[in-house]
Amino acid sequence: MRARNPIWRLLPRPLILGLTTFGPIGRLKAPGTWGSVCGILLFTVLFAYLPPVPYLLLSLLFIFLAVPLCEEAEIRLAQRDPGCVILDEFVAIPICFLGIPFQPGQPAWAWILGGFLLFRFFDILKPLGINKLQNLAGGWGVVADDIAAAVATNIVLQITYAILI
Repeated sequence: MRARNPIWRLLPRPLILGLTTFGPIGRLKAPGTWGSVCGILLFTVLFAYLPPVPYLLLSLLFIFLAVPLCEEAEIRLAQRDPGCVILDEFVAIPICFLGIPFQPGQPAWAWILGGFLLFRFFDILKPLGINKLQNLAGGWGVVADDIAAAVATNIVLQITYAILI
């Protein structure tokens, strides 16, 4: 791993672990699924009706905050990509829906459910070389595979949207 950033090192362990595991949620059975559910809540509350540029900028901000936090959690837990760390799924979920126009009167729940299921498929199986991203150093190895799973999900949703709508 790289040299630790002194800012993150100064934060207390309970704060780092609380932010990356969402407290007790990361300790539930199937923590990645629960992190994805939390990501769906983030999407519906904060992202669903944002214009594309603010959507993308906010997503990037969340990702760039998640990387050092996840790396610090790895260090504090002395584990590589610990399952209880679910911040990576949380920040990746909005990428699944980037550019999907949610219109009043359309069945948004179907797109959200489809995106959720596709994301879990890509996140768990890690096809298309997604698994190789876990070899990146530090927090990038924790977050990058989830971002790639979200991008793959987005591509499938975009194609489906183009065909159906």
